[in-house]
Amino acid sequence: MPKDSAVYTHGHHESVLRSHTWRTAENSAGYLLDELRPGLSVLDVGCGPGTITADLAARVAPGVVTAVETHREILDRAAAAAAERGLTNLAFAVADVHELDFPDDSFDVVHAHQVLQHLGDPVRALREMRRVCRPGGVVAVRDSDFAAMTWYPEVPGMEGWLDLYRRVARGNGGEPDAGRRLLSWAREAGFTDVTPGASTWCYATPDTRQWWSGLWAERTTASSYAGIAVGGGHATTGQLEAIADAWRDWGRQEDGWFMVPHGEILCRA
Repeated sequence: MPKDSAVYTHGHHESVLRSHTWRTAENSAGYLLDELRPGLSVLDVGCGPGTITADLAARVAPGVVTAVETHREILDRAAAAAAERGLTNLAFAVADVHELDFPDDSFDVVHAHQVLQHLGDPVRALREMRRVCRPGGVVAVRDSDFAAMTWYPEVPGMEGWLDLYRRVARGNGGEPDAGRRLLSWAREAGFTDVTPGASTWCYATPDTRQWWSGLWAERTTASSYAGIAVGGGHATTGQLEAIADAWRDWGRQEDGWFMVPHGEILCRA
């Protein structure tokens, strides 16, 4: 996002969007679902291609979900996803989470999934999300924690992938181990009523292993992440190819298992 922001490490390559469109409210915002009911107004910050957004809209209808992103083309994709489901209770806007163009106390729920890890000033973003949340409403944030990701078996090259990703993300100004920091950031932003938690994604079946390893192999060599890694002097093209091969090797393991942990916070405004 434009101000006080890191470079978005992942970009919007097809391999990235293939991952993002897999996400649903059930597998990516389960900690928030008990807070939702018909008639609530929701702000979805960094909505991406809109699959979670559409699920939220279905749950709060006739309440309105306002989805914001930094790029109009991604918003267009989110709007198309909502239209395909026949949902009409959504609005879309280009916005900067550090300076949201909404009045104070505008929304009952403010939600952000996998956003704070990419920001240069996540505390400022949380303060702004708090500002636009009505008293008694909730700010809900979930972010992965790369250093806590774990897998089996120990395929050569996979540790190199993790080390490289964390260096690239931090070189871009973000914090790849955001999950463990959410509670601290929320307290620094002024929240006093915070419910912290955690949940995971796990890829351990033949289909999910093939999907997860394939998209990361492709992302490593073909997405904007690859360009940033090489352009920033973090890796050579040959090293990226070796990491992609390691991902494919892991994906072929019959006992392959990969866990992605996430920190979560529900902050009462």
